[in-house]
Amino acid sequence: MTRQLSVLHYNKTPLNDQLSEAVWKRYLAAMDGQRVYFLASDIQRFEVNKLRFDDQLKTGQLIPAFSMFNVLQNRMYERLTFAQNELEKNSKGILDFSGNALIENDRKESAWATSRAELDQLWRLRLKAAALSLKLSGKNGDEIISTLKRRYKSQLTALGQTKPEDAFQTFMNAFTETYDPHTQYFSPRNSENFNINMSLQLEGIGAVLQTEDEYTKVVRLVPAGPADRSRQIKPGDRIVGVAEGDKDFTEVIGWRIDEVVELIRGAKGTTVRLQVLPSGSDSGPAKEISLVRAAVALEDQAASKKVIELKRNGQTWRIGVIKLPAFYADFQGMQAGDPNYRSTTRDVHRLIGELKQERIQGLVLDLRNNGGGSLSEVNDLIGEFISTGPTVQVRDARGRIETLGDGNPDIAYTGPLAVVINRLSASAAEIFAGAIQDYGRGIVVGGTSFGKGTVQSMRDLGHGQLKITEAKFYRISGASTQNKGVEPDVFFPDLFDDKEIGESALEGALPWDTIRAARYQRIDQFASRLPGLRQASRTRQQKSPDIRYLVDQQKLLADIKEQKTTTLNEKARLAEKQALDGKRLGIENRRRQAKGQDPLDTWKDVEDLAEKQNPDHDPNFERPEELALLNEAGEVLLDLMQSPNTARRKAPASAPARPVADR
Repeated sequence: MTRQLSVLHYNKTPLNDQLSEAVWKRYLAAMDGQRVYFLASDIQRFEVNKLRFDDQLKTGQLIPAFSMFNVLQNRMYERLTFAQNELEKNSKGILDFSGNALIENDRKESAWATSRAELDQLWRLRLKAAALSLKLSGKNGDEIISTLKRRYKSQLTALGQTKPEDAFQTFMNAFTETYDPHTQYFSPRNSENFNINMSLQLEGIGAVLQTEDEYTKVVRLVPAGPADRSRQIKPGDRIVGVAEGDKDFTEVIGWRIDEVVELIRGAKGTTVRLQVLPSGSDSGPAKEISLVRAAVALEDQAASKKVIELKRNGQTWRIGVIKLPAFYADFQGMQAGDPNYRSTTRDVHRLIGELKQERIQGLVLDLRNNGGGSLSEVNDLIGEFISTGPTVQVRDARGRIETLGDGNPDIAYTGPLAVVINRLSASAAEIFAGAIQDYGRGIVVGGTSFGKGTVQSMRDLGHGQLKITEAKFYRISGASTQNKGVEPDVFFPDLFDDKEIGESALEGALPWDTIRAARYQRIDQFASRLPGLRQASRTRQQKSPDIRYLVDQQKLLADIKEQKTTTLNEKARLAEKQALDGKRLGIENRRRQAKGQDPLDTWKDVEDLAEKQNPDHDPNFERPEELALLNEAGEVLLDLMQSPNTARRKAPASAPARPVADR
C-alpha cells in the first residue's frame, strides 16, 4: 500500500514527518472522534508515534498502531462497564431531568479528559441525554433503563468480537485518507461488500452510508432506490435503530458500519424499519420509517419528461422538462447487440423528439440529486446539444492530459436550454453542467454542485483492495470541478448545508486548481446579460411564497446548527421543542397566508397535511417548493430568450478536439 500510494496516487504526497503527524491525528479521530474514551495521559503516551508512523509504515511495523488500538479497547470496556453499572445503581439519578445540566453537541475540538472522574461525569451526562431522548419519544422509566441496558450490552458484545482486521483497517484508512477522502483500504470482507454495491447484485434500501463518530450517517441516496422513493430520509440523517419486519428494534449506535449494513440488507420484497435522527437534530426524538427492500432497476433511474406552462404578458409558453436522476447505460444489452438497449443519451434523444412534437419553446434539464454515473454517457449527452468539440479533460498522476470529445456533428436540440443543479449533483452531472456553461450553450441555475472531480480505480492487494485516486476531471475551460463544484449562473435556495454535504466538507479533499483550456468555441456570449437575469430572478424569488418558505427554512436550520449545547432539563427541552415547532408553524403559515390559504393551528397539523398530500410516498410527487424552483428555472430561461442579443440559430461547430478513445 505504501508503495502504490507513493507511485500511483494523483497527489504524489511524500511519506514524511508531516504526513506522519496527519496520520496520527486522523487515527485518533477515527478511534475516538468525540473524545469520550481516551484520557489526556493516553494522548501524551501516544505522542511518541506522531513523527514515527512514516518510518514504521515503510518497514511494515504496525505494533505501535496496534498498541494504541488496544488502549482504545480497554478504555471502551471501562466506559461501557461504567455505563452498565450506572444503569444498575443510579437509575433514579439518570431519570431525573429537573436540573440545569448541559451537554456539548460536538466534542471534536474539546479538551481530552484529565481523569477517570472527569470521564465518569461526562458519561453520566451522556446517559442522561440518551434517557431524555427516549423519554421524549414516549418511553416510560422502566422502558428507558431496559433500552439503555440492551444498548450497552450490545456494544460490549460487539467490542468482544473485535478482530485484528478491524484495527488494521482503521489504521490503514487513517493512512490512506490523508492522501484524500476517496482513497480507501478495503479489507477482504469490505471489499466484497463494495463490489456487491457497485454491481447492484444484492437488494437493500439504496443508501450510501458511512460512520460518523458513533452514528451511521446517510451520505447519499441511490436515485430511484427504496430510500429515495420513500421521500422520508435524506443525506445527513443518522440511523440509530434497525428492525426486521415487525420485530423489535436493534439499536446500532456505536456499531461498526459493516455490521449495520448487514442488518439493513435483506431479500427483495421484505420490510426493514429504521429509526432515524434527522440532520441537524442531536437530541431526538428519532422518527421511524418503513422501507421495502428492492434492487434498483435501470428503468427506475431512467430519464422522464413533462411540459410546464408559464404565462407572461398574456402569452402562454410551453417549456419541456427532462428529469435525469443518473447517467446510466445497459452495457450488457449493448454488448449483446440489443437494438433497444437503454442508455441516458438514447432516452434523452427520444424524449427530446417527443417534446418537439408537443411544440415546446424551451427545454429545462433537471440534474438535481444526480450523483453521476457513466463517463461515456455524459460525453455523448453533451454531444446532443453541441456540434463536434471537447467535453471534458482528464489529467492523471503523471500530469498527462486526455481530452474527451464529441465527434458527431448531429445535434438533437438547438433551442434555448437551462440546466438545474443542486448540492447533490455530482461527478458526471458536474461535467455536463460545466460543459454547457463553458460553451455558453445554455444557462445553469440552482445551487453549487457537490465538487467531486476525482477519478478512482481499484487495485488488488495481497489482502483486500485499495481504492486510489489516480486522476482528476477538468472542464474544457481548464477549471477543475473538484472541491468548488460548478457554480450556477443564477442561484436558487438550497437546503443542503455545504459544511456537511459536498466535497469541501470532507477533510483532506484535494484542492481546486486549473490547467490549460482546451480548444473550443463558445456558442453564445451572454455574460453581459447575467446581472439582469439574476436581478429578475431575485425579484421573483422574493415574491414566491414557496421559495421564500425555502429561504426561511434555510435560516432556521442554520440557527439550530449554531447551538453548541443541549439542555438536559425536561421542561426546558419541551419548551425548546414547542418554540421550534412554533417557528416551523409560523414559516408554513406565512406561506399559506401568501397563497390565500387558511392557517393551520399546530405543527402536527402541518405534518398530517404533508402525509395526506403524498400518503403512498410517491417518488414522483413534487413538493410545492420543488415545483416553484422548477418553474423559476423556466422563468429564467424565458428571460434569456427575451433578452437582447439572444442568438436564434443552430449551435456552430467548435474547434475539433484531439481524437481520443471513448472511456
